[in-house]
Amino acid sequence: MESNLSAAERKALKARAHNLHPILQLGEKGLTDAVIAEIDRALGAHELIKVRAAPLNRDEREVALASICERTNAQAIQHIGKMLIIYRKKPEEPKKPTRSARPRSRTFSPRQASPRPPRRRLPSRSTPLRSARRSRSSRP
Repeated sequence: MESNLSAAERKALKARAHNLHPILQLGEKGLTDAVIAEIDRALGAHELIKVRAAPLNRDEREVALASICERTNAQAIQHIGKMLIIYRKKPEEPKKPTRSARPRSRTFSPRQASPRPPRRRLPSRSTPLRSARRSRSSRP
């Protein structure tokens, strides 16, 4: 997929990715078909993901990032250290048709008032107790 993101959009995606944790970690076997399938599922669910590519050296990580982007139709946002940040815009879902307004088969009646008497307010006891404690402590 060609990079059609503006610099401002790329910057905003980098900022969003800053707080993300890696969703996937590449192992000793590197980039397998199963890993690509998992990255594809993660991009479908999250749109922006981080992948940790610890066992690969720098050149291998760059090749892996290009391969991931090509095979998943995604865009490389950033490659910093051992982290690869990948983005693929979610396709817009068609709007679901709304249901026609039909009368409900069940009718609900409003709740009846509770037979309990209203709650009685208790007087505030904080002031009298404090003054009583002070008078006791001042006695010899």
